[in-house]
Amino acid sequence: MKIRKVYMDNNATTPLHPQVKEEMIKAMEVFGNPSSMHQFGREARVMVTDAREAVASFIGGKPEEIVFTGSGSEANNTVLSILACPSKMCECSGLGKFRKIITTTIEHPCVLETAKCISQRDIEVKFLSVDQYGKIRMEELEEELKKGPALVSIMTANNEIGTIQDIKQIARLSHKYDSLFHTDAVQAVGKIPVDVNDLDVDLLSLSGHKVYGPKGIGALYVKKGTPFCPLIRGGHQESGRRAGTENTLGIIGFGKALQMRAKEMTAEHVRLLDYKKRLKENLEDKIDNIYFNGHPDDCLANTLNISFLGAEGESILLYLDLEGIAVSTGSACASGSLDPSHVLLSTGIPVEQAHGSIRISMGRDTTSEDIDYMIRVLPKVIQKIRKMSTVKIGGEKNE
Repeated sequence: MKIRKVYMDNNATTPLHPQVKEEMIKAMEVFGNPSSMHQFGREARVMVTDAREAVASFIGGKPEEIVFTGSGSEANNTVLSILACPSKMCECSGLGKFRKIITTTIEHPCVLETAKCISQRDIEVKFLSVDQYGKIRMEELEEELKKGPALVSIMTANNEIGTIQDIKQIARLSHKYDSLFHTDAVQAVGKIPVDVNDLDVDLLSLSGHKVYGPKGIGALYVKKGTPFCPLIRGGHQESGRRAGTENTLGIIGFGKALQMRAKEMTAEHVRLLDYKKRLKENLEDKIDNIYFNGHPDDCLANTLNISFLGAEGESILLYLDLEGIAVSTGSACASGSLDPSHVLLSTGIPVEQAHGSIRISMGRDTTSEDIDYMIRVLPKVIQKIRKMSTVKIGGEKNE
C-alpha cells in the first residue's frame, strides 16, 4: 500500500518553485564570473543585477541597498558583528557609540549564539523577555533604550510559533532613542507584506530557501547611510560589503522566487489561513489535553505549533513520518538537540509541555486533502503514544 506523502515542514525549508527551477536550469550555461569584464562575465553580471532589482523591489528597497549573502544566518551574523569590529578605517567607524545589543530570548540560534559570542568582546547584550504568546513587552524595550544607543535586533515572525512582532512600532521606538534597528525577517518575507520603507528598518535579513528559492543564498538589506562592516573581507564584490565570487545561480533563483511570491502570496495566505483554522478546530475536537502555542491572531497563516500532554514531540514526529507526514519539533537548526524549545520555554510553558510539541508549517503545495489526512492520522498517533506513555495527565497515569 502506497503511503501518502505530506510535507508540512515549510518553515525549515521549501521546495523549489517549478518556475525557479526552470529559470536556474536555463542559467546554468552562464558560467562567467560576474566580476569579469569580458562578455561571459558581463552576461552573468546582467543576470545578477536583474535578480538584485527583483529582491529589492519585493521589500521596497533600492538595488544598491541589497547585499547578497550565503544564507539568512550569515546576514544576521553580519549585522551583530559590526559592533565588534575594532577598525577605524571602514564604514562601521560611526558605530563607536553603540556598545550594546538588545535582542530577545526567542530569536533564531544564529542571533542568540552570535550575541553571546559578542558579549565576550566588551559588548553588552540584553535579552528581552516575551509574554505567553511570544510578544515582546514594549515598556521593557523602552527602559533598555533609555540607557543609551544600541543595536536592536528583533525578528519579524518567529520560526517556531509564528508570532509576528509589531516591527513598525519597535523601529519607531528604537529611532526615538537614537538606536539602530535590525529585523530577522527570514520567516516573514514571502508570507506577509514586508516593506522596509513602511517599517522604517535600518537592516533586514532574508533567505532564498524559505520562499521556494534555492538553498545557500540569502540577502541583507542595508538602508542607505547605515554604518556597515563586512563580515567576509578580501574582495570588491557586493560593493565591497561581502567578499567572494557571487553565487550566480542562487541569486538568479532567489530573484525569480520573489517574483513568484509577488504573484502568489496574497491568495496563498487566505488559503492557508483557512487550512489552519480547519486543522486547529478539528484537532481540538478530537484530542484532549492539547495546547496551541503562539499568538492567536498576530501569527503566520502557515504555522501551527501544538503541545500534547503525555506525548513526546520526537515520538510524534517519528510516528507521523511512518505515515508519510513531515513535521518538526522546532527550529531545523536545533533539530539535533533533545533539549526543549527555547522559544516555548521563554513563553512560560512547563518543560513537559514544551517537550510534547510539534510545529506544522504549511506551504504553497499543501492541499485540502493533506489537511484531511492530518486530521485523520494525528489523533490516532497521539492516542497510540499516550497508551505507551507513563506520563500522568490530569493526575491519572496513562496505561
